[in-house]
Amino acid sequence: MEQSRAVQNRTTNVLVFEIDRQRYGLLASDVREVLRSVTLVPMPRAPSIVEGLINVRGTVVPVLDIRARFRLPPKPAEPTDHLIVSMVGKRLVAIRVDHALEMISLSAGEIEDAAKIVSGPGCVAGVAKLPDGLVLVHDPATFLSEAESEEIVRFMAPLGPAEESS
Repeated sequence: MEQSRAVQNRTTNVLVFEIDRQRYGLLASDVREVLRSVTLVPMPRAPSIVEGLINVRGTVVPVLDIRARFRLPPKPAEPTDHLIVSMVGKRLVAIRVDHALEMISLSAGEIEDAAKIVSGPGCVAGVAKLPDGLVLVHDPATFLSEAESEEIVRFMAPLGPAEESS
């Protein structure tokens, strides 16, 4: 079985973030930037995964509600929240988290391939084994279902083209 991107490299950088006192991670290569929370513009009839919209240097970016994806209770946006800007497919998105904690560098031995732990497709690329506990490292390329991705593309089309990945 092919290994995930998280375990292919000798050293991997992971952005660790927190939601509801639980730690999660994204590969640094998937993170465009981290922003302080701003006011989200709610959109009527937006896909349920879209919490609102923000403007990132002239680009309208949907903010994804991943609390529901992790089966966590909803929480209103707070000024202390962070937004992690990332590419999901060809679309620039932001993910609202409670706190972006730190960028860590991990060796291949510190990340377990998710395929060895869970079966079937999923958004988990690997499991980071840290001295103070485990962190699920997510792959935003598989975070949304194909139907959700298409729904976001259709919803966002009148608001401007998707940003091309670099």
